[in-house]
Amino acid sequence: MKKDITNLFCFVDDFAEGIKKELEMHQLSEGKKLHQATRVTHLTEGEIMTIILLFQESPCRNFKYFYQSYLQPYQKEFPGLPSYERFVALMPRVLHLLVILLQCLFVNSRGISYIDATSLAVCHPKRISQNKVFKGLAKLGKTTKGYFFGFKLHTIIDEKGNLVNVKLTKGNVDDRKVVPEMTHLLTGLLFGDKGYISKDLFLKLYKRGLKLVTNIKKNMKNQLVHWREKILLRKRGIIESVFDYLKNKLQIEHTRHRSPFNMMVHIISTLIVYQLKSSKPSIRYQYELTNP
Repeated sequence: MKKDITNLFCFVDDFAEGIKKELEMHQLSEGKKLHQATRVTHLTEGEIMTIILLFQESPCRNFKYFYQSYLQPYQKEFPGLPSYERFVALMPRVLHLLVILLQCLFVNSRGISYIDATSLAVCHPKRISQNKVFKGLAKLGKTTKGYFFGFKLHTIIDEKGNLVNVKLTKGNVDDRKVVPEMTHLLTGLLFGDKGYISKDLFLKLYKRGLKLVTNIKKNMKNQLVHWREKILLRKRGIIESVFDYLKNKLQIEHTRHRSPFNMMVHIISTLIVYQLKSSKPSIRYQYELTNP
């Protein structure tokens, strides 16, 4: 069924044109011109971004089927549609715009944040040795479900389920390693699982106004925790709900990628569509927390 995409197109096209004007203001001198594409397409950058985001909002889980079948009723909206192979080649051209758009959509935490990481496998475990697309890029990692070959998506959300910050790393990167960089603007409380336990990390964050709250391991001494922090720590499942929606509803993880750039386009566009959703997993909390 055809849906009205006017609002989506206007939003994306205005953003793309605004970024284009901003970049033109900061171009190099006339003697050093920026590299321009040698093959001009009939689609604008805003139209390419709209089609990519429309795919994420559609019920289609295969982009080829979406482009060749689901998109046919939109011929009037996109009269210059190229072939499927040509459009796939055009997708990396808007990667920088999608990254900037996602950065603009990040929200500022109001003192309560949740952090966690999830695996993004790029191939079946039995085909790890045969994968050539991500050779030298993806790494072998391990989760509670076993080994995987791919990347990790480190995510910070607020109590309303909005994305505060994300970072994509190789699959073998320690979850604690990216925390200082991802939280350099955060204050208040940051809740995580036992994988983030580190005395040095806790002290480093605490000195700049961010308290890391986690459960303790069996061999650790029990410590007193404020009852409000205990209640919020029990709500840590909110970030698992976000991962569940990203993977099972939007399919941010799949093994059909044939290009690292198009994989990045898929991941970033998925996060954008999620961030634009009006309803997200959230928790209710009526108390105001002061900074530690």
